[in-house]
Amino acid sequence: QVQLVESGGGLVQAGGSLRLPCSASGRTFRRYHMGWFRQAPGKEREFVAALSYSGDSTAYADSVKGRFTISRDNAKNTVYLQMNSLKPEDTAVYYCAATRVLIASRDAAGYDYWGQGTQVTVSS
Repeated sequence: QVQLVESGGGLVQAGGSLRLPCSASGRTFRRYHMGWFRQAPGKEREFVAALSYSGDSTAYADSVKGRFTISRDNAKNTVYLQMNSLKPEDTAVYYCAATRVLIASRDAAGYDYWGQGTQVTVSS
């Protein structure tokens, strides 16, 4: 199994940027497909971005396309979510997730392992 720990959240002004790292344990991290999801108060968890284990395939929610970038550094056992041009509607708890077998990258039910979440708040 793999354990995930997110960090890097905080309070930023609209238009600002944040980078969220997710550190993973395990010797086979590079074989896991990775995803980012978020959950705003009173809302269901929604898909943000996904990255294949090889790093050659990505997917983004329409709401963040062109503003967010997902990447991974296998040498550091870390996946990143770079968030630019942040909007108040991006305010949420952000979670990273992992799976060995990718069935549907945009579906939270397809991921086996989850981090504890990190709060991102964007003020107007």
